[in-house]
Amino acid sequence: MTYFRLTCVATAAVLLVACGGSDGPQRGDLVDAPATLATLTAAQIDAATAGSGLQAISGKAKCDVKVVGLNYSTVGARAGEQTNSSGVMLVPAGSCTGAAALVAYAKGTDVQKNRTLANPQDSETFLLAAMYAAQGYAVVATDYLGFAKSTYSYHPYLHADSEATTVLDSVRAARAAASSVGANLSGKVMFTGYSQGGHASMAAQRAAERDYGTEFNVVAGAHLAGPYNLSGSLRVPDAIAGVQFFVPYLVTSWQKVYGTVYTDVKTAFKTPYSDYIESLLPNPTLNYTTLVTTGKLPGGPGVTPNQARDLVFQPEFLAAAQAGGSNPLFVAAQKNDLLGWNPKARVLLCGGAGDPTVPPAIHQRAMKADFDSRGLSNVASVDVDALVQATYGPGGKAPTDPASAAFATYYGNYHGTYEPPFCHAQARAVFDAVK
Repeated sequence: MTYFRLTCVATAAVLLVACGGSDGPQRGDLVDAPATLATLTAAQIDAATAGSGLQAISGKAKCDVKVVGLNYSTVGARAGEQTNSSGVMLVPAGSCTGAAALVAYAKGTDVQKNRTLANPQDSETFLLAAMYAAQGYAVVATDYLGFAKSTYSYHPYLHADSEATTVLDSVRAARAAASSVGANLSGKVMFTGYSQGGHASMAAQRAAERDYGTEFNVVAGAHLAGPYNLSGSLRVPDAIAGVQFFVPYLVTSWQKVYGTVYTDVKTAFKTPYSDYIESLLPNPTLNYTTLVTTGKLPGGPGVTPNQARDLVFQPEFLAAAQAGGSNPLFVAAQKNDLLGWNPKARVLLCGGAGDPTVPPAIHQRAMKADFDSRGLSNVASVDVDALVQATYGPGGKAPTDPASAAFATYYGNYHGTYEPPFCHAQARAVFDAVK
């Protein structure tokens, strides 16, 4: 073997897996030259955060932020698959010239295939700019496999190992791009992510510490509203908000990865959904709203999560998974649970007790209890529900009438809009202590 990245695991037996082999690009190599797309000035960031109300949580910007598009080499969900992913790097600029810690971010569930975080107007990208890059952190955020510039044929949704490799390779790509885009990196790495990204960031921290301890100086992880206990979630009788998006996405993804979740799509999904569900998500033209308004998935006013679930899935398929045991869907979920590992760096778990999409009672509390069962003292767990209620609840309280418009608005926005900034503020407080 004549060429390999010096920071890879340096044994011949694992070089092909860890680094992509000696032929072709190495994991994290840049496919294209980094593209500087825009520079957001501190004044522009402050104007936007003041106008939206975010500034009370983010604080005022200390730095300008350079938005850089990345396209980098990575690997697929199955052994031997070489592919690519795109993403964004946010570089502190202007008066901020000191060495910056690198925050590796994993995004929430995305159903829009063409969306990229390398877009200065993207709301998630701006949140990262305001919360981290404008405060002096460098940030790298992957678009994941199967999105934007990635040529991978599908997105391996909530597949822990490929989430981890895509995030770790984004860190390598950021390091490769740093000198050409004016980034001064300190070498310290923090992992964070929200929703699906909380699962991905935890998987990435686990892999970094377990497999690449000399390559990544991991100083903290903050995993926000993530579904860490997937097998446990299958056994809960009531459906989560958004079930018609997230669970078909998960089932069809794991079928593509493992090939064992079902033998015939019609045994898992009811018609008409079984006719197209395997190629529906992520979608090149439809978003959450238009997936429902076009009739591709059920939902809308008056449709409860349980009703949406029962319109899409064959009841026998879900009942078998709920029973656990050797059921293929349950076994796949167990493979992607994040229970049972011991972080070396400091870890924060954050969520809101009222979250109807990723309920902390199923995921965050189970994850914390799992860590506690092994006596770990470096893990903290925070509930931001009181802040969400005080800020967004009518009269400072969560609405209680399920038939009211206020209830629909509050819980419809809880996971995607209200909760994230408060958890990011908690994450940044942890990062500030170790940067």
